[in-house]
Amino acid sequence: MAWSTAQVARMSKVTSRTLRHYDDIGLLPPAHVGANGYRYYEREQLLRLQHILVLRELGLGLEAIAEIVREGRDEVTVLRTHHRWLLAERDRFDRLAATVSRTITDVEGDRTMTGKSAAHWFDGFDAATQDQLREEARQRWGADRVDAAQEGVADKDGGWWRSQGQEWTAILDELVAHLDAGRAAADAPVQDTIDGHYHWIRNFWTPDRASYPGLGNLYADDPRFRTNLDKTDPRLAEFLRAAIAEYARTRLT
Repeated sequence: MAWSTAQVARMSKVTSRTLRHYDDIGLLPPAHVGANGYRYYEREQLLRLQHILVLRELGLGLEAIAEIVREGRDEVTVLRTHHRWLLAERDRFDRLAATVSRTITDVEGDRTMTGKSAAHWFDGFDAATQDQLREEARQRWGADRVDAAQEGVADKDGGWWRSQGQEWTAILDELVAHLDAGRAAADAPVQDTIDGHYHWIRNFWTPDRASYPGLGNLYADDPRFRTNLDKTDPRLAEFLRAAIAEYARTRLT
């Protein structure tokens, strides 16, 4: 049995555009292309798509995923590996859920907390990863700049952080619209969107002509960032890199 791109998109919740991109980069070619030009997928391709989606959920970038799925390992072996990974993630989220549940009990009971008893509020969080990201930022852009940026947002409340997240999402949506319209990174409407991004970033720190392209490279090259951008649109990371570089070259001194 074969399924069309539209049918696969509906059952997998992956956009047709993403499926076409996976084909273009050789990650997920269809089983065959019909005389009408439509792509058709069979059982083998659906299994590979599941493989890709599991690896994306685990935080891998497309290049790393391509290396893994092209190894051609036995289907059952691959599925068992996925099962182990997913069980490990389930256990991690179970630990986080238990931590939040205990915190709710403490807060609702207005329990008097000590340093020792409050420590369990942070069980299950990967502090090492956060420390690593912070240290990488200090090395990349300077300790003084990163520390000052952290101090500048330390007292912001949840509403402020939510508004920042909404603004970032709106910027990404605009960039995808530019891509769909066939605009280039240097086109004026794209650069206007990047101008909005630059001013949004200044809520946290102020990049210059040298450091702003470095941020664009980070978005595209670091799998921890690129994976999330790829979930929005697999074309987005490279487009954002190019548009930021153009903005820095033409508008920053």
